[in-house]
Amino acid sequence: MRHIVAVMALVFWAPLAFALSPYFLGTKVPAGDVQAVMSQVEGKLAKAGFKVLGKYAPSGLPGYGVVVVSDKSLLDVVRQLGGASIVAAPIRVGVKADGTVSYMNLEYWTRAYLRKRYSLAQKAVTAAQARLARALGMGKPFGGDVATKDLADYQYMFGMEGFESDKNLLMEHLVFDDAVQAIRDNLARNVGKTAKVYEIVLPDKQMAVFGVALNDPKEGEGWWVKTIGADNIAALPYEIFVVNNKASHLFARFRIALGWPNVGMGSFMRIVEAPGIIRDTLTEVAGGAHR
Repeated sequence: MRHIVAVMALVFWAPLAFALSPYFLGTKVPAGDVQAVMSQVEGKLAKAGFKVLGKYAPSGLPGYGVVVVSDKSLLDVVRQLGGASIVAAPIRVGVKADGTVSYMNLEYWTRAYLRKRYSLAQKAVTAAQARLARALGMGKPFGGDVATKDLADYQYMFGMEGFESDKNLLMEHLVFDDAVQAIRDNLARNVGKTAKVYEIVLPDKQMAVFGVALNDPKEGEGWWVKTIGADNIAALPYEIFVVNNKASHLFARFRIALGWPNVGMGSFMRIVEAPGIIRDTLTEVAGGAHR
């Protein structure tokens, strides 16, 4: 009988062992206004050796905040891999005013972003994840489950966009420096009611990524995040990335679904306009016009 129970337990847990969730809960910190909570988390991350790149309280989501950091070893791997792998460089940590802390499951996100080259980054990812856990506490995973084998070619549903969608491209400039400068200038001018949260620019590799706050009260991230679940706050901010002379984003039917894999189709249909709105806004930031 004991043997049968053990076998049944293995059958039950086996699928879970080969699936990953996008986030981990950390240990709660003292509650306060969201800026104070972010400052506490920022201190923990800096003490653990992460470089703080930026932080912000998303518009329309009172009581929520995000701190973004980088890890030198992970950034070194991204530098070596080149291209669109730059989107794997920022590490996002979410907070709530009640002291709740959550952070990215780096294996989940880097498997989706680096795909067949994930093995080249695995050592750096594992080490960075362990440091995150030591700095912020290791709680339960949450946010949904995706089979590990599916992350390299992730699609929310068959036929939807993936990591290399043609819809990713926002604007093509003459050279890399022009693309970067256009984004910097437009974020500084708050084009489309946006603002810069962070930037990582690697000119020697012609690659860059910018975190963009989408602050429009009607069309910004607040309305669609509230609709599908603000607990996944560590999915934010949205990003623009530059490779050579091309400014791109990850089309939202991929990017939002990756950050909220547990949300049903009914909820996604309630934000059906979000992908186009996000693309239009980021096209402006990249230096182009609405399509």
